[in-house]
Amino acid sequence: MKKIQVGIIGGAGYTAGELIRLLITHPNAEINFVFSTSNAGNQISNIHQDLVGSLNLKFTDTINPNVDVLFLCLGHGNSIKFLEANAFSENTKIIDLGNDFRLEKDKVFKGKTFVYGLPELQKVVIEKANYIANPGCFATAIQLALLPLAGKGLLNTDVHINAVTGATGAGTSLSETTHFTWRDNNFSYYKPFTHQHLGEINQSVKQLQSSFSSEILFMPNRGNFSRGIFATVYTNFEGTIEEAKDMYKSFYKDAAFTFISEKELHLKQVVNTNKCLIHLHKHNNKLLITSIIDNLLKGASGQAVQNMNLMFGLPENEGIQLKGTYF
Repeated sequence: MKKIQVGIIGGAGYTAGELIRLLITHPNAEINFVFSTSNAGNQISNIHQDLVGSLNLKFTDTINPNVDVLFLCLGHGNSIKFLEANAFSENTKIIDLGNDFRLEKDKVFKGKTFVYGLPELQKVVIEKANYIANPGCFATAIQLALLPLAGKGLLNTDVHINAVTGATGAGTSLSETTHFTWRDNNFSYYKPFTHQHLGEINQSVKQLQSSFSSEILFMPNRGNFSRGIFATVYTNFEGTIEEAKDMYKSFYKDAAFTFISEKELHLKQVVNTNKCLIHLHKHNNKLLITSIIDNLLKGASGQAVQNMNLMFGLPENEGIQLKGTYF
């Protein structure tokens, strides 16, 4: 089989680095170019320094418009600008890791219709798609916690969410809250109840439960660790814990990377993997759902490669058999 020719735009960031690490060992894909105007001519391993000895390729400021698939790893709002300025073959599939095309109102761009790329929700649609809007990291963890309930029409009261993300969730650009001296031994919330991922979360919930009219109350937090998302979600549930477990296991029975754990979770179980692990706990009439992912993998680049595999008719887990860092 001819290898899938891959182009990566915005190659110096965290998500691009993860994509490169996945793709250099992917048996059916080959990196054709990695675009970065600020690093053109520089060895990729000078920026992603763990790749010394693994990759002999330089960043470029030119594109190959005929690659089979293009990954856009640009800041939010910049994918549209890039596609307006650069044309690609009609045969080039596009996977956008930003938020430009995730919402229904934004999904059509210059005749291209972007499909929301959450495989546990949209697998059959993704398999037939040419353009994918990769989900946000918080959105992935939270949707996977809620969709089984929505699928049964059981989200009929407010949903309360507290989720913590690692420092890599803020990207490589420096700000007051990303410096080591600020982040270390520290904890804070940001964008309370207004985080931008709420749009796609509500959209997916209503896709399964059109009657949903309650509030999703989301408190995002910054953790003093590098990577991972730990989300706790609770809402009313009148069934038993056994019924809840059966419902979640049934919903994810064919999922390649989402699993229900009988034991309470901790973040190291998913760091450096493409897994989402979910744990359920019942307290009186409340169901607590814990959902954990690696924000750079299942929350970004791992899921993007998962989508690429589906689009090209490959096994969903091809090239993403990553090992965690339990110790």
